Amino acid sequence: MLRPPLPPFTEDSARQKVRLAEDGWNSRDPEKVAQAYTRDSQWRNRTHFVSNREQAESFLSRKWEKENQYRLIKELFAFKENRIAVRYAYEWCDDKGNWFRSYGNENWVFAEDGLMKERYASINDLPIDESDRKFHWPQGRRPDDHPGLSELGL
Repeated sequence: MLRPPLPPFTEDSARQKVRLAEDGWNSRDPEKVAQAYTRDSQWRNRTHFVSNREQAESFLSRKWEKENQYRLIKELFAFKENRIAVRYAYEWCDDKGNWFRSYGNENWVFAEDGLMKERYASINDLPIDESDRKFHWPQGRRPDDHPGLSELGL
Protein backbone atom coordinates (compact mmCIF):
# COMPACT_ATOMS: atom_id res chain seq x y z
CA MET A 1 0.00 0.00 0.00
CA LEU A 2 1.36 3.42 -0.94
CA ARG A 3 0.80 6.40 1.36
CA PRO A 4 1.54 9.54 -0.71
CA PRO A 5 3.25 11.87 -0.76
CA LEU A 6 6.28 9.63 -1.09
CA PRO A 7 9.94 10.35 -0.36
CA PRO A 8 12.18 11.94 -1.39
CA PHE A 9 10.28 15.00 -0.21
CA THR A 10 10.16 18.47 -1.72
CA GLU A 11 9.13 21.42 0.43
CA ASP A 12 5.57 21.17 -0.93
CA SER A 13 5.28 17.41 -0.42
CA ALA A 14 6.81 17.65 3.08
CA ARG A 15 4.25 20.34 4.03
CA GLN A 16 1.48 18.14 2.63
CA LYS A 17 2.74 15.13 4.64
CA VAL A 18 2.78 17.23 7.83
CA ARG A 19 -0.79 18.45 7.25
CA LEU A 20 -1.99 14.91 6.54
CA ALA A 21 -0.43 13.76 9.81
CA GLU A 22 -2.07 16.65 11.68
CA ASP A 23 -5.44 15.83 10.13
CA GLY A 24 -5.09 12.17 11.08
CA TRP A 25 -4.20 12.87 14.69
CA ASN A 26 -7.03 15.42 14.98
CA SER A 27 -9.45 12.67 13.96
CA ARG A 28 -8.62 10.95 17.27
CA ASP A 29 -9.19 7.62 15.50
CA PRO A 30 -6.40 5.29 16.74
CA GLU A 31 -7.02 2.64 14.07
CA LYS A 32 -6.97 5.19 11.23
CA VAL A 33 -3.88 6.97 12.56
CA ALA A 34 -1.96 3.71 13.11
CA GLN A 35 -2.40 2.85 9.41
CA ALA A 36 0.03 5.68 8.54
CA TYR A 37 2.88 3.72 10.20
CA THR A 38 4.79 0.64 9.09
CA ARG A 39 3.90 -2.67 10.74
CA ASP A 40 7.26 -2.54 12.58
CA SER A 41 7.22 1.21 13.26
CA GLN A 42 9.49 2.39 16.09
CA TRP A 43 8.38 5.26 18.34
CA ARG A 44 9.65 7.14 21.32
CA ASN A 45 6.91 9.30 22.78
CA ARG A 46 7.91 10.86 26.11
CA THR A 47 8.74 7.77 28.21
CA HIS A 48 6.73 5.38 26.02
CA PHE A 49 8.31 3.13 23.42
CA VAL A 50 6.32 1.54 20.60
CA SER A 51 7.68 -1.15 18.31
CA ASN A 52 4.79 -1.98 15.95
CA ARG A 53 1.51 -0.75 14.53
CA GLU A 54 -0.63 -2.59 17.09
CA GLN A 55 1.25 -0.97 19.98
CA ALA A 56 0.85 2.42 18.27
CA GLU A 57 -2.92 1.93 18.07
CA SER A 58 -3.08 0.89 21.72
CA PHE A 59 -0.93 3.85 22.77
CA LEU A 60 -3.16 6.29 20.87
CA SER A 61 -6.32 4.81 22.41
CA ARG A 62 -4.93 5.37 25.91
CA LYS A 63 -3.67 8.85 24.99
CA TRP A 64 -7.04 10.09 23.76
CA GLU A 65 -8.91 8.54 26.68
CA LYS A 66 -6.84 10.86 28.91
CA GLU A 67 -6.53 13.94 26.66
CA ASN A 68 -10.06 15.31 26.19
CA GLN A 69 -10.93 18.07 23.70
CA TYR A 70 -7.62 17.34 21.89
CA ARG A 71 -6.75 19.80 19.10
CA LEU A 72 -3.36 19.76 17.37
CA ILE A 73 -1.38 22.02 15.02
CA LYS A 74 1.80 20.74 13.34
CA GLU A 75 4.31 22.84 11.40
CA LEU A 76 7.14 21.76 9.11
CA PHE A 77 10.54 22.56 10.60
CA ALA A 78 12.94 20.80 8.20
CA PHE A 79 13.09 17.97 5.66
CA LYS A 80 15.62 16.00 3.62
CA GLU A 81 15.07 12.96 1.40
CA ASN A 82 12.95 10.59 3.55
CA ARG A 83 13.09 12.59 6.80
CA ILE A 84 10.85 15.32 8.18
CA ALA A 85 11.16 17.33 11.40
CA VAL A 86 8.09 19.08 12.81
CA ARG A 87 7.21 21.26 15.73
CA TYR A 88 3.72 21.20 17.13
CA ALA A 89 1.39 22.20 19.91
CA TYR A 90 -1.85 20.72 21.07
CA GLU A 91 -4.42 21.69 23.65
CA TRP A 92 -6.40 19.31 25.82
CA CYS A 93 -8.07 18.99 29.19
CA ASP A 94 -8.03 16.21 31.75
CA ASP A 95 -11.07 14.58 33.33
CA LYS A 96 -11.08 17.29 36.03
CA GLY A 97 -11.33 20.14 33.50
CA ASN A 98 -7.69 21.26 33.84
CA TRP A 99 -6.37 22.65 30.54
CA PHE A 100 -2.90 22.12 29.05
CA ARG A 101 -0.96 23.16 25.99
CA SER A 102 1.60 20.55 25.05
CA TYR A 103 4.56 21.66 22.94
CA GLY A 104 6.78 19.28 21.06
CA ASN A 105 9.14 18.35 18.30
CA GLU A 106 9.11 15.18 16.25
CA ASN A 107 11.61 13.57 13.92
CA TRP A 108 10.12 11.26 11.31
CA VAL A 109 11.71 8.71 8.97
CA PHE A 110 9.64 7.28 6.10
CA ALA A 111 9.78 4.03 4.16
CA GLU A 112 9.69 4.14 0.35
CA ASP A 113 5.93 3.46 0.40
CA GLY A 114 5.30 6.68 2.37
CA LEU A 115 4.51 4.97 5.69
CA MET A 116 6.32 6.33 8.72
CA LYS A 117 8.83 3.83 10.09
CA GLU A 118 10.37 5.92 12.88
CA ARG A 119 8.84 8.61 15.10
CA TYR A 120 10.75 10.31 17.90
CA ALA A 121 8.77 12.83 19.96
CA SER A 122 9.80 15.19 22.73
CA ILE A 123 6.91 16.91 24.51
CA ASN A 124 6.40 19.39 27.36
CA ASP A 125 3.07 20.17 29.02
CA LEU A 126 2.14 23.67 30.15
CA PRO A 127 -0.93 24.13 32.38
CA ILE A 128 -3.10 26.93 30.97
CA ASP A 129 -6.34 28.62 31.95
CA GLU A 130 -9.28 27.79 29.73
CA SER A 131 -9.37 31.50 28.79
CA ASP A 132 -5.82 31.15 27.37
CA ARG A 133 -6.81 28.51 24.82
CA LYS A 134 -6.03 29.35 21.19
CA PHE A 135 -7.42 26.27 19.41
CA HIS A 136 -11.19 26.69 19.21
CA TRP A 137 -12.32 24.90 16.05
CA PRO A 138 -14.88 22.07 16.31
CA GLN A 139 -13.36 18.68 17.16
CA GLY A 140 -11.70 17.21 14.06
CA ARG A 141 -9.69 18.69 11.19
CA ARG A 142 -8.32 22.21 11.72
CA PRO A 143 -10.01 24.58 9.25
CA ASP A 144 -7.76 25.82 6.45
CA ASP A 145 -8.27 29.44 7.52
CA HIS A 146 -7.29 28.81 11.17
CA PRO A 147 -3.86 30.29 12.00
CA GLY A 148 -0.88 27.98 12.34
CA LEU A 149 1.73 27.97 15.10
CA SER A 150 3.82 30.81 13.68
CA GLU A 151 0.77 33.02 13.12
CA LEU A 152 -0.35 32.35 16.72
CA GLY A 153 3.08 33.24 18.10
CA LEU A 154 3.64 29.72 19.37
